[in-house]
Amino acid sequence: MEFELNHYMAIALFFSFIALIFTGYPVAWIMGGLAVAFTAISVLSDTYLDTFMGVDWGYSSIMVTRFYAVMNNWILVALPMFIFMGIMLDRSGIAEDLMTNLGKLFGRVRGGLAIAVVFVGVLLAASTGIIGAAVVLLAILGVPLMLKHDYSPELACGVVCATGTLGILIPPSIMLVMMADQIRISVGDLFMGAVFPGLLLGVIYAIYILVYAWLKPGVAPIPKDAESVTPKIIFDVLRSIIPPAALIFAVLGSIFFGVATPTEASGVGALGATLLAAMRGRMSFGAMNEVVKQTTKTTAYIFALFIGATAFSLVLRGFGGDEVIEDLLSGLPYGPNGVVIIVLLCVFVLGFFLDWIEITLIILPLIAPVMQTLGVDLVWFTIMFAVCLQTSFITPPVGFALFYMKGVLPKGIPMSTIYRGIIPFVILQMITVAILFNFPSIITWLPKIAYGS
Repeated sequence: MEFELNHYMAIALFFSFIALIFTGYPVAWIMGGLAVAFTAISVLSDTYLDTFMGVDWGYSSIMVTRFYAVMNNWILVALPMFIFMGIMLDRSGIAEDLMTNLGKLFGRVRGGLAIAVVFVGVLLAASTGIIGAAVVLLAILGVPLMLKHDYSPELACGVVCATGTLGILIPPSIMLVMMADQIRISVGDLFMGAVFPGLLLGVIYAIYILVYAWLKPGVAPIPKDAESVTPKIIFDVLRSIIPPAALIFAVLGSIFFGVATPTEASGVGALGATLLAAMRGRMSFGAMNEVVKQTTKTTAYIFALFIGATAFSLVLRGFGGDEVIEDLLSGLPYGPNGVVIIVLLCVFVLGFFLDWIEITLIILPLIAPVMQTLGVDLVWFTIMFAVCLQTSFITPPVGFALFYMKGVLPKGIPMSTIYRGIIPFVILQMITVAILFNFPSIITWLPKIAYGS
């Protein structure tokens, strides 16, 4: 395509955003501020240079109606409910019991403690979806236990970091809710489509741990005080698994069987998590007050990003940024599959510098129409996008899971140990993306069964 001045403005706007990310200033204000600043530049250009680039204050006023649409969106009601559910479950103490009992169950297996971390991480992912809480909780519970039994610090850190981020993919996932809203597809389809990929990642992690521990016994030895598996241990495991499993079934089952919409199911999850905390004696006025405060802060942070991204995206589109991306991708001589591969590689690279929320709110809405034009299944592509995007949590320099973990690790474990430990799991995630690319039915089968879509 032939670039015009407004297209260069779109490119400058995007790269200004990436550059300002490293200032540490709140991302929502960076996006909103750039939208205002570049609108002003366009207006001044029109006034003094007689060069109109498609954006003026009249055009930017559309932001007001966009903001109203965001705040009035029924789908987004699920966000605070799922956040509340995750924080309340974190308070309930379920994860501690799971870690203790699964550690005993897998204790006589080489690498068994790391397998227990993966198992607990998958259950936490399907019942909380709050990455910071999951990583911190698994680090506090799992890393000291593994180090005590002479596990490699790299393996201990890597498995906790990678497993703790599964909550962003395994439903109910707030990322999938946001993706569905941004590209106007069914949340239920994305939830169903993400079930098997999320479980597949967990299985691949477990297989890697078993093989690695078998090849290098020193990295994950069998604990010397490991107990033999007894009926009591099995009973304790089942007793600790059933409550979160029942909650997961109540939320996802109600969606799958058409009893509730995802938004209504989020209310079921919030209520179920509260009841579980009360049954375990962890509920009090103070605890509820703290959970509500944390939920409000997290929700406010996300919605501030929604508003900033809405302003940013509107101005970017006004400069023709969507046309630039569409023409560049459509002009590639690689066919739909080649375009998908290039997009996923770009998302992987962007994950080193941008958080998943910025990529979801800015990049995905620009790319999704191109995929639809190329005839790519949007549910399949979005889940692929989500799996690839999960690496943004564990890749430096802005991998938040790495910093969450560093903050609670025992003294003496440097950041370099975490970086070395996470490398194999980043590779495993890329292998998972390749598997999903070549076997798309892993994603599409369950939504077809559930919704016929």
